[in-house]
Amino acid sequence: MKKFSLVLTITSLVLAIILFNAFTYTVDETEQVFVTEFGKPVGEPINADPNKNEAGLHFKKPFIQTINRIEKRILEWDGPSTEMPTRDKLYITVDNFARWRISDPKTYYEKIRDERTALSRLDDIIGSETRNVIASHDLIEVIRSEKDRTPQRDGTLTANSNIGLLPSIKDGRQKLNEQIFKAAKPKVKDWGIELLDVQFKRINYKPGVIDKIYGRMISERQQIADRFRSEGAGEAAKIIGRKERDLLSIQSEAYRKEQEIRGKADAQATGIYSSAYDSNPAAADFYQFTKTLETYRNTLRKDTTAIFTTDSDLFRLLKRIDAPKQ
Repeated sequence: MKKFSLVLTITSLVLAIILFNAFTYTVDETEQVFVTEFGKPVGEPINADPNKNEAGLHFKKPFIQTINRIEKRILEWDGPSTEMPTRDKLYITVDNFARWRISDPKTYYEKIRDERTALSRLDDIIGSETRNVIASHDLIEVIRSEKDRTPQRDGTLTANSNIGLLPSIKDGRQKLNEQIFKAAKPKVKDWGIELLDVQFKRINYKPGVIDKIYGRMISERQQIADRFRSEGAGEAAKIIGRKERDLLSIQSEAYRKEQEIRGKADAQATGIYSSAYDSNPAAADFYQFTKTLETYRNTLRKDTTAIFTTDSDLFRLLKRIDAPKQ
């Protein structure tokens, strides 16, 4: 009798647990739940409102109602790296990511069912909108983060030089993120998904683009070097010009002073000669005689041929002087 009572008690407890589980279910804080009856949703989703916590114990009709649990937390989408062209025909590899949540569990369940399918749909929608936005902007718009940001310039460049100056942009990378987000958000809403954010994670250049960037950098440096050489050549020409001008000025001044000194010396010599002639005519004649002989010595050589007129002062001493008459 005691054994029968124990079996009956255990059986009653098991039946009670089974009936309790058949009539109740629990909702976790990290999930949202909706009930289906013969495959059709019944009532409103439970714990779907982010501002209202409905987690805990709930009741349902046993055996004919099914509990469907959907993730309530914010989910991540990490898109694949995709090659795409910019408006200026440069190919880049774009890798972006997004954050999303399931806002309408019923619609999500009816159209998508599971998270794997949702991620595949997000690949299509966000990837397509990313290609559209990238294709409608130049590479500089994708690279620059903000249009008002002033890039740091090389200190070797002068203020009025345009070398190395990046062109101005209209939007910037952050605006491109917003454009992708605004274009994709209404499309995924039809699947019961709320898109929370889309951001670029990584942007890589294709090898051809890298070569062009390096070529541009080399060209800019060559322009800087050519400008420095040109400025140096101009400064050298100025220095050489000033040197030549100063040299001519010094030579001109020296020549003027030389001529002044020579003039004064000639005047003094003439005065001395004149005084000598006036004071001693015989000495003057002797001086003239010796100077003439010195001139003969300096100008007449063994192989020298000279032609003199009969009245030449230089020929005067070479003329035959008749002896005085007795």
